Amino acid sequence: MHRRLRSLSTAGLLCLVTLWLYGRPAEGHAICLESSPAPQSAVAGPNVSIRLRFNVRVDRTRSRLVLLLPNHATQALVIQEQSAADTLIAQAIGLQPSDYRIRWQVLAADGHITRGEIPFRVSAS
Repeated sequence: MHRRLRSLSTAGLLCLVTLWLYGRPAEGHAICLESSPAPQSAVAGPNVSIRLRFNVRVDRTRSRLVLLLPNHATQALVIQEQSAADTLIAQAIGLQPSDYRIRWQVLAADGHITRGEIPFRVSAS
């Protein structure tokens, strides 16, 4: 009985260690926590400040921000120097009232690339 209890305790401990090692969420993967403009929001144009904050540090030089225009063309946005390592900042200039999308791609500290889109609308100022 004592031997069986010890065997079960060891097996349980191994399961807990395995779950801890492999069952944790990917803490290093970049998740966009907040953005300006916010998803589905309306902002005044024609110039729009863009700011995306992530849950982890991102590599600014290997990250990309692209503006999807109403005519389905794309415009690369220049990522500015930022004070926080988890934030990307850019400017979209001369936008006409319409629907737009910010397409982002970032390289997180864990070496994984994540992507996403933020739809927003520019209204007349």
